Amino acid sequence: MTSRLKIFGIVAVLGFLAGVIAQLTADYIIPWLVEVLPSLINVKWIVAGFAGAVLTLVLVAAWAYMSGNKDRF
Repeated sequence: MTSRLKIFGIVAVLGFLAGVIAQLTADYIIPWLVEVLPSLINVKWIVAGFAGAVLTLVLVAAWAYMSGNKDRF
């Protein structure tokens, strides 16, 4: 049971970090996008959501790869 709580905690921390990184990335990308593509004024939430999803998937995949079963083969 404690290992499941640890996994929940790790995924929660990874999701939080991914959201923070996504928001910071969006803060720098959005002004550029508004200059280049003026019709995409509400793109901030799309970029932040997409970046958060990608970062979370990458971080969870890296964690799963690093903690995988070493005795499979």
